[in-house]
Amino acid sequence: MMYKELIQSMQQRRAVAAAPAEEAKWDARMDHPVPHTNEYYMKCMIGGILSCGLTHTAITPLDVTKCNMQVNPQKYPSLFGGMRTIMAEEGAGALIKGWAPTLIGYSMQGFCKFGFYEIFKDLYANMVGKEAAEEYRGLLWLGASASAEFFADIALCPMEMVKVKVQTSPAGTFPTGLVAATSQMSKQSAETRFPFGSLIPLWSRQIPYTMAKFFFFEKVVSVFYTHVYTQPRESYSKATQLQVTFMSGYIAGVICAIVSHPADTMVSLLGKADNKGKSIGTIASEFGYSNLALKGIVPRIIMIGTLTGLQWWIYDTFKTAFGLGTSGASPAKKN
Repeated sequence: MMYKELIQSMQQRRAVAAAPAEEAKWDARMDHPVPHTNEYYMKCMIGGILSCGLTHTAITPLDVTKCNMQVNPQKYPSLFGGMRTIMAEEGAGALIKGWAPTLIGYSMQGFCKFGFYEIFKDLYANMVGKEAAEEYRGLLWLGASASAEFFADIALCPMEMVKVKVQTSPAGTFPTGLVAATSQMSKQSAETRFPFGSLIPLWSRQIPYTMAKFFFFEKVVSVFYTHVYTQPRESYSKATQLQVTFMSGYIAGVICAIVSHPADTMVSLLGKADNKGKSIGTIASEFGYSNLALKGIVPRIIMIGTLTGLQWWIYDTFKTAFGLGTSGASPAKKN
């Protein structure tokens, strides 16, 4: 009897000792229907380029109007009124000012934003282990998206500064071509603070925006596949899955617009000639904190909601075309 008890005790000890070793073998990169290899990450980066670069460039007219509403709300009090004023004074071509730095800057941002998000999400999951990664997955989404956007904004900042300056400068006071505008920004770097003078307000705008964008997208997708589309995701057609992607992205985008609007207004105000040399606190005080939060918010909600929905749809369409599946969290596992 004592012999049997001794054998059982030894077996239990071996099982306990083996458990951590088994857990250590778990790799978040491999715990997916499609393993997250380096090739997977690279395809996600390319999808991010298409997702952000194309959509931001497509809505340049909205962006031009929104930026001018932010820096001069008296002259440009509404979206359509602002568009009419810009076209009347500068011609219809003025509505696409800054399209080239927009395309370059947001393509670079998308490369980092989507690709790095996937990398950081797996990296942080491996750091905390399988059980914690599942239990605290919302925190992992927030941490991974914030980390990805930190680097994405560094890539975006120079072209974002050129874009804002081109779009908000009165006609004839600043070059509108990409090379000429970038050269002028560089020559006047003491005043413009090019190329990274807007990085801190950009982080203030984009990091909360991206955290909301990825967190709520993941969350809404999970809700759809828990309460609306209750069968396994792979049982639905690609068209249905992409419909879920767009709806989830649009809902997340509306939240993003509200969260990040004050910082977005500040980025636009920093490009205004009258604000040269002023601190962020001075600009905010003079413009008014309520104006920071509310001026231009309606067109931004329309713009960002549509933009975010389309970004996720383009990103997932690209992923689906290469057999990577659609994005977003699956229903939470029940204990």
